[in-house]
Amino acid sequence: MTILSFLAILGVGIGAGFINVIAGGGSLLTLPMLIFFGLPSAVANGTNRIALMAQNIVAIASYRKDGYFDARFSFLLAVPALIGSIVGAQIAVNIPDDLFNRILSIVMIIVLVIMIWKPHKNLSASNGENSRMKKIALVLIFFFIGIYGGFIQAGVGFVIIAALTLVTGLSLVKINSIKVFVVAVYTLSALVVFVVNGQIHWGYGITLAIGTSLGAFLGSKFAVRHGDKWIQRFLILAVIAMAVRLFFFT
Repeated sequence: MTILSFLAILGVGIGAGFINVIAGGGSLLTLPMLIFFGLPSAVANGTNRIALMAQNIVAIASYRKDGYFDARFSFLLAVPALIGSIVGAQIAVNIPDDLFNRILSIVMIIVLVIMIWKPHKNLSASNGENSRMKKIALVLIFFFIGIYGGFIQAGVGFVIIAALTLVTGLSLVKINSIKVFVVAVYTLSALVVFVVNGQIHWGYGITLAIGTSLGAFLGSKFAVRHGDKWIQRFLILAVIAMAVRLFFFT
């Protein structure tokens, strides 16, 4: 890893961590960036999980400190997501690079539309009571969320927020506390699959983890009025450019 690549990955990591706190969607920058630095798609996918783990561990600690962590309910959803993520990660390890890159480019545009439209904010939330049928439904939903998260990860936070809002009606703070725990658990299992298959670049991964953790810290402390709008504008332009590059020039 050259000094230039180190600084570039660290910088993108800081930006992605900041974006994840303010607007969400930081993986839409980090994953294609790793691919552009010459990593095979599976290696880039696995390497990105190191940064995700670091960032979510920091978030879990913060939510626990503030008293928002519902351990029992979070574990209930994390287990099926963990199982699904193993399936998804195995698919990601074996899929051809050009096909993965094209799938990623399409997912990036879909997630971008979701970020702009924000349909999860318009969902009719159910009452806060979690009946047995709701819990069964959520277990099935989170199994498939785990498959998607294990496979590609980008934008999974929006899916989790939408599912929990629609089914449980919990507050956004509690939903986010559940989200970061579930993502951390299934990311760990997916990371193991990538490690076992030798699909990790540790130098890039650790550098990216440092950057995203620092970016998340700065984002949580940096409250500038309307700043999120400028970040979203930058993200829109960057994602469109990367998606076009991935789809047409794989």
